[in-house]
Amino acid sequence: QAFFCLLLCIPWGSTCPPSCQCTERAGAKAVLCSSRHLEEIPKDIPRDVVFLKLDANSITRIPSNAFRHLSHLEEIDLSRNAIEKIDGAAFKGVAAGLRTLDLSGNRIRSIPKEALLALKAKLRLANNPWHCECALQEVLWEARLDPDAVRDITCHTAPRDEYVGKPLLQVLDAGVNFCSVRQRTTDVAMFVTMFAWFAMVIAYVVCYVRHNRHGACRHRRCLRPLPSTQAHAE
Repeated sequence: QAFFCLLLCIPWGSTCPPSCQCTERAGAKAVLCSSRHLEEIPKDIPRDVVFLKLDANSITRIPSNAFRHLSHLEEIDLSRNAIEKIDGAAFKGVAAGLRTLDLSGNRIRSIPKEALLALKAKLRLANNPWHCECALQEVLWEARLDPDAVRDITCHTAPRDEYVGKPLLQVLDAGVNFCSVRQRTTDVAMFVTMFAWFAMVIAYVVCYVRHNRHGACRHRRCLRPLPSTQAHAE
């Protein structure tokens, strides 16, 4: 009975992942999992954690709802990992309370804008091999980026070679608009598609007319040899 009573008295979510250290900072729970060779986000993080450090590991992906059960979370440090993919709903459930999100020093080339634009947290995105495109431009203009690190968001690849190696902010300040480029590309694709359909309709009409004309001519040729009614009468 004493054992079961002890289990009931333990607060839910007070366990600590075996590869991490759980402590307190300014009276709030902190889970420290730095440099633990983690390849994914631990599943058993306490629900009442406020500060979560997962930096300097080998995490490659942030799946959907990765932190949804951590309603008290205010800071996440995922810097210096090997993150390549971030799902659109990766930070669902923590967007309202999150104050800081560090994704710097990873392998992120692109990111769904819906994954970040709902966040009110200050973002650190520097030192990633970014592909400069419309989605990244929208994140830069609409998300809350750390002003101290925004100039370190560099174009690793881009639609034009002249942008490669330059800070994205510098490229945009020069008047480049990646979203308008994408819109022009979409417009051209739609025009080509419409032209192709129009050409197919014209070709069908031409073939239909020729077929009917050929059938009519053949029908007239078949009727010519027939003797007239007057000849029969004579």
